[in-house]
Amino acid sequence: MSKFFVHESSYIDANVIIGAHTKVWHFSHILSNSVIGKNCSFGQNCVVGPNVRIGNNVKVQNNISIYEGVEIEDDVFIGPSVVFTNVINPRSFIVRKQEFKETFIKRGASIGANSTIICGNIIGQYALIGAGTVVTKDVPDYALIIGNPGYQVGWVSKAGHKLEFNSEHLASCFETNEIYKLVEDTVSVIVKED
Repeated sequence: MSKFFVHESSYIDANVIIGAHTKVWHFSHILSNSVIGKNCSFGQNCVVGPNVRIGNNVKVQNNISIYEGVEIEDDVFIGPSVVFTNVINPRSFIVRKQEFKETFIKRGASIGANSTIICGNIIGQYALIGAGTVVTKDVPDYALIIGNPGYQVGWVSKAGHKLEFNSEHLASCFETNEIYKLVEDTVSVIVKED
């Protein structure tokens, strides 16, 4: 008996690895040589691969294609109808499979509905990409990004709350009991002592 769930309307190609307790819902297709971790969820009408790597506890909402060249770490949330690209200058009459650009989504990042992620970029740990944003360059860890093209409007905690820094460049998050420090436009986490 399988340790993961695949709806009867979905297809799983050969040479795919799917972790325990992962769910693949209606009308989805997981292409060959893709690896999906444990406790993931894929909404309806998703396509993954080929050759895609996805970590554990990743939530992929409806209508998303995750193409070759995209790698996703653990605990990532991808909102409905997010678009990933893998070629910078596509032409239907030119085959550019050797020119795929890699896109890397780091642990804990969240990508809002209808965002577009231009290939060749890194989205940092726990970054939050607002709905409808077009990501055209690398995103720092904990950054809050909105707009087209995407630009940074602040910082967020691991829990996804906007951080407000004081005059000493410190902010705290009541949910995770963490202190955040802003140094040279980079946020680092200092775990608060109990």
